Amino acid sequence: MVPAGLFSGELAKAEPSGLMKLLIRLLWKTVAWGALFAVAMGIGLGLYAAALLPELPTIEEIRRVPLNVPLRIYSRDDKLIAEYGDERRIPVSLDKTPPLLIDAILATEDDRFYHHSGVDFPGIARAGLSNFLSKSRSQGASTITMQVARNFFLTPEKTYTRKLKEILLAFHLERAMTKDEILELYLNKIFLGHRAYGFAAASQVYYGVELEDLSVPEIAMLAGLPKAPSRDNPISDPKRATERRDYVLKRLHQLGRIDDLSYRTAREAPVTATRHVADVEIQAPYVAEMVRQILVDRFGEKAYQLGYRVTVSIDGEHQARADEALRNGLLNYDKRHGFRGPLENLNLDRHSPESIDNALLKYPKSRELVPAVVLENRGQAVTALTQERETIDIDWGGIKWARAYRSPNSIGPELTASAEVVSRGDIVYVSRTGDDAWRLEQMPEISGALVSLDPNTGAIDALTGGFDYYLSKFNRATQALRQPGSNIKPFIYSAALDSGFTPSSLVSAAPIVINDDLEGVWRPQNYSGKFFGPTRLREALSRSVNLVAVRLLRAVGIEAAIEHLAKFGFDPDQLPRSYSLALGSTSVTPLDLAAGFAVFANGGIRVKPYLIERIVDGQGNQVDLAAEGCVDCLVKSAARDEADSDSEQAVKTAPEEYRAISEQNAFLIRSLMRQVIISGTGRRALALKRSDLAGKTGTTNDFRDAWFSGFNRDIVTTVFVGFDEPSHLGRRESGATAALPIWVEYMGAVLTDFPERDMTPPANIVTRFVNKDTGQPTSEDDPDGYAEYYIAGTEPGADAAGPDSGEPPAPDREGPESETLF
Repeated sequence: MVPAGLFSGELAKAEPSGLMKLLIRLLWKTVAWGALFAVAMGIGLGLYAAALLPELPTIEEIRRVPLNVPLRIYSRDDKLIAEYGDERRIPVSLDKTPPLLIDAILATEDDRFYHHSGVDFPGIARAGLSNFLSKSRSQGASTITMQVARNFFLTPEKTYTRKLKEILLAFHLERAMTKDEILELYLNKIFLGHRAYGFAAASQVYYGVELEDLSVPEIAMLAGLPKAPSRDNPISDPKRATERRDYVLKRLHQLGRIDDLSYRTAREAPVTATRHVADVEIQAPYVAEMVRQILVDRFGEKAYQLGYRVTVSIDGEHQARADEALRNGLLNYDKRHGFRGPLENLNLDRHSPESIDNALLKYPKSRELVPAVVLENRGQAVTALTQERETIDIDWGGIKWARAYRSPNSIGPELTASAEVVSRGDIVYVSRTGDDAWRLEQMPEISGALVSLDPNTGAIDALTGGFDYYLSKFNRATQALRQPGSNIKPFIYSAALDSGFTPSSLVSAAPIVINDDLEGVWRPQNYSGKFFGPTRLREALSRSVNLVAVRLLRAVGIEAAIEHLAKFGFDPDQLPRSYSLALGSTSVTPLDLAAGFAVFANGGIRVKPYLIERIVDGQGNQVDLAAEGCVDCLVKSAARDEADSDSEQAVKTAPEEYRAISEQNAFLIRSLMRQVIISGTGRRALALKRSDLAGKTGTTNDFRDAWFSGFNRDIVTTVFVGFDEPSHLGRRESGATAALPIWVEYMGAVLTDFPERDMTPPANIVTRFVNKDTGQPTSEDDPDGYAEYYIAGTEPGADAAGPDSGEPPAPDREGPESETLF
């Protein structure tokens, strides 16, 4: 019997014989209504899908879809300098992917990939039922095609609308692309944790190897990542990652892709994954930032996504030597002025090991300089604990430099060193100087820059803009506008040579008073504070005699001198219309100066410095920023690219429009600057034992800036030292003391790449034996005589007189005095 109330009243009143007919009638009604409901649902879904179609990308857009590949910067010797971009990706083709990795991915993610049309409907049904029963959306049942659709074009949110879009787009993809093309997109696009996108990048991030070098357990580990890459990767959660790896290995074994021995061996393999960052081979962060800024200014955020590969002119070894020389020079300057004291003092009796660690972590490391806390001072030795929790001993040899700090402005006797400069609990910097040797350090307050370039092409060979980019991103090589001091004098002397002076012309170094329209009454002095009589130009430049330079500028004329300096690339609008220009009162960057001195080094041709040699996009197409009109991009020109095979020949055949000064003028200035090294303020460079070097020191008023610029035929280097907020460097901190040692250390390391060459005079240069006191011809027996160079026709005793005869022009008598220049 049918229990009462189970069905409707009609059914309850029915006779048993009519019950079957009634049940059949109800069943047909149910089926009919179900079918009608299914048709309605189908129509609704179809209409909804049709409404979504306009939001989906077209087939052409799908075919043109790009991979986000980071910006990478390389040195000219193909060493990685920097990588920029949120996604680490290394595009790889399907035929370059290990077959076992492809098998592992398909077995784990989509074993029917080559048999379905983009959507696995049975899988979707299973996932839908599971989600309904669990009242969640955890099951996705996405095929590889659907994952590609989601990763390229859709958001990762788990909604039914997104799933429907995913299905529609998967059909789109299957129509537009082959299975292999879709699989290749998946291999390169899928996120696999720790900023790795694609399996080639993941291989580098987790194992530091190429795809073809992966072992069986490593392949299984990577193939298991797509399910939960952020959570279940071998770095974040080795246990869950191992479980997932073992599942992949089991699938490969079931499918016969690996044998029993390989399966057992792989399951027993330990987890060896560690995070491998991009192997930066050259530390050149100031260079990298210059390039990054140029590309972002030009391409916006796409600079980080389109796979640009930039090759710069930097030589990797030279860059390393530049960084080392500048850091050493700044540290040595800092030590000369004593120890400024600890960063802070901790009461170690009241601090736990954890709080000590936290206190040390407040202070940044800078390469070899590491924070440490003093545990014990034993008189002439110190025990300390470093930020890495290494207990170290510093003996007297690593402490004795640390006499009490003395301000650069201080006057009086220097204080002696004492181990008492540090006490228990002091936080200080230390550096390792050997296997077991350490030294007390401090972070320099002084800063500086070094820039080195090829004078024949303008290629920047090395550039460093400060002690540590990560402590100060201000690039002093290109952004610091500072007064060059006496580094400007060779350019003033060059103008004087074009105005009729010769290296043996005599110019007074006696006191002078100038009534300047801009500066009022000005009484320039020589660096030494002493005054001299008539002095030859050769001697005056070698000793950096200020009063001679001022008188030369008076003779040449300010406007004529500015016009001459503009030929070297100096901005005439930035040059002061005053006689202080002769002593470097303008503002320039180290790169500006290096480019100017390149004219003397290469024989008179102005070259434009460049950093970027080549830019290639992700498709291998060369990008020419210069052709696009980017005038300030430090990019190598196409004409320069053709001349690279013989850079010196390119200088010799340069169009006349690039010539700044005559070859003869450039040679004479090189000769005068060579004298600076032989017997003048640059004598420290004699330690290099080279006969082809020329240079000039530079020191500004009040010792605020120190410079040295020098060169030979193949390389020109400028060094700057100064505080970011200009202040007194110290009474003895001239260019010869603060900057020249850095130049010598750097050039001593790189000159081995450039064979020594004589400074051969060009055509129309003649020599005469002259007396060093009078500058007039004398016999070769004269003990005070020497051989001097002249442009033909300007030597003493030449027939003609005039601007090119060696006869000086009439003295400039504008001003309070009527004394002559000579």
